[in-house]
Amino acid sequence: MGQCKREMKIYTKTGDSGDTSLFGGQRVPKDALRIEAYGTVDELNSVLGIVRADNQDAEIDRILSNVQNQLFELGADLATPRSVQKKGVKRIDPKDVQQLEKVIDTVDPMLKPLRSFVLPGGSPLAARLHFARTVCRRAERAVVRLSRNEDIGDTLTIYLNRLSDLLFVLSRYANQKARVPEVKWKR
Repeated sequence: MGQCKREMKIYTKTGDSGDTSLFGGQRVPKDALRIEAYGTVDELNSVLGIVRADNQDAEIDRILSNVQNQLFELGADLATPRSVQKKGVKRIDPKDVQQLEKVIDTVDPMLKPLRSFVLPGGSPLAARLHFARTVCRRAERAVVRLSRNEDIGDTLTIYLNRLSDLLFVLSRYANQKARVPEVKWKR
């Protein structure tokens, strides 16, 4: 491999003993609630990367690209305790939630009204979006657990709740665009 000038090493060895640094320098165990929360948000972002890798729909790709960028910001928000004022760390705010709601309010009226529960699946894109939705719900649960122990504000939980709604609506939209019927839940 050729020589490449790097500003930052990939491995630092500072986490070899099972702890890591938050933005602001505080060292915490890697299994701390805060690390679990932003790690699950990172996992969700990776799943959305998989969704986008096979997606052929430019409109859905644009929406998910915006979401991925916001999730990166949400992860940085979680990695920065409220007591730390770190320059360059954007906090998720109600406007970010409103952006998600605007997309939901645009896409949902294009769908047939729900009369029963639907099973995750349908087209490959819809199935991947359903999977992303379940990871989003897990991230939301991790953030709720963290919020019971630390001040993270209210907006992060609301954002993830709304994002899971958006992913559900997008999964239905993907099935509709692919002309793949939704699988209704049968009792």
